Amino acid sequence: MIAEPLIAIAFAILAFGAISRRAEQWPLTPPMFFIIMGCVLSEHGFGVLAIEIGSEQTHLLAELTLVVVLFTDASRIDLSCLRRERLIPIRLLGIGLPLTILAGAIVGKVLVPTFTWLEATLLAAILAPTDAALGQAVVSNPLVPVRIRQSLNVESGLNDGIALPVVLVLASLAGATEAEGDAAHWIRFAALAVTLGPLVGLVVGGLGGLWLERGVATGWINGPFQRLSSLGLALLAFAGAEVIGGNGFIAAFVAGLSLGNVGRKVCETLYEFGETEGQLLTLLVFLLFGAAMVPNTIEVLSAKTFAYAVLSLTLIRMLPVAIALRGTGLRAPGVLFLGWFGPRGLASILFALVVVEEGRLASGSLLEGVVTLTVLSSAMLHGATAFPLAKSFGNYAAKHHQELAEPMDMELPVRIRHSGA
Repeated sequence: MIAEPLIAIAFAILAFGAISRRAEQWPLTPPMFFIIMGCVLSEHGFGVLAIEIGSEQTHLLAELTLVVVLFTDASRIDLSCLRRERLIPIRLLGIGLPLTILAGAIVGKVLVPTFTWLEATLLAAILAPTDAALGQAVVSNPLVPVRIRQSLNVESGLNDGIALPVVLVLASLAGATEAEGDAAHWIRFAALAVTLGPLVGLVVGGLGGLWLERGVATGWINGPFQRLSSLGLALLAFAGAEVIGGNGFIAAFVAGLSLGNVGRKVCETLYEFGETEGQLLTLLVFLLFGAAMVPNTIEVLSAKTFAYAVLSLTLIRMLPVAIALRGTGLRAPGVLFLGWFGPRGLASILFALVVVEEGRLASGSLLEGVVTLTVLSSAMLHGATAFPLAKSFGNYAAKHHQELAEPMDMELPVRIRHSGA
């Protein structure tokens, strides 16, 4: 019956809305709340949300949300500003991200020997992107130096799009070892996916941006349809790439990047979508995560999988960040702060859903369970520590006049904001 799940979703939205202002000072974030609500309303709770991960509805929600997230995140990126800011964000993305994947693969293979090296590296790549929304008290807290906040925000806005091709190629190669057929076929498939996708995205986003700007300038396109037309471009890039054998998710990311740099003036209405309708999609994914994925972690919970989740949030993230930030002038507290606040959230959930639902991985259920355990741990730990640690670090920075360099010109809004952020 469709009415009961809709009532449950409406109740979750209204319940958090009723406390949203107060929650800004509590160790409770919207993702935490919706994960908890998902668990409470799941089959293992009140039985209102009986959701199957492999169902058509969950697949559609995951794909639509991933397209919207990749497209809107990419559209916020001003490449000219990013080129001028070569210090912290570039180091985190260019050095820290690859080292995080490498470290995660090694630890995954050691702790979970049943993983092949491809599967261990795939797990690490899925968990490499960060999600500023899970630690939003950090990126919205004025006590935290602006450059630190913006660096975390820019990193989380870009690393899902950068990690995506790696995830897709690794998934194709890992699946090729399990599936019947020529491995060369899967290699060609992966190569086409990561080449045709960017090409379609570049064309759709570039030409679409010019068309939108022209339509707005001549008065043919009004405000509401600027937003709808931008999202139409995201869907066109996704579907167009899939039709010709490319990857639609990569196409959506590149289309957003192209649109944001060709038609930046028309992107403001798109950002408004990300703050409202896009936020709803994101929260629904966290609700689904709590209802359908979290209960399944019991099957894979062990000392080794729990150890991997803990290490993924600490050593696997913090050591590469420390290496990447050598020579930047940041002292140990700043490096530790940036290293700890690399929450794993929406991108990891969506990557896992997309990869596992293909059904070609022998260790798919184990991989999904480890990802779920890590994201769940991150949501609770980063959500609970964001406000107190942001306040403590902000006071330290002010006292020592540290980490207070000029802010960057670009700031990517986090995907989920409190009403006062």
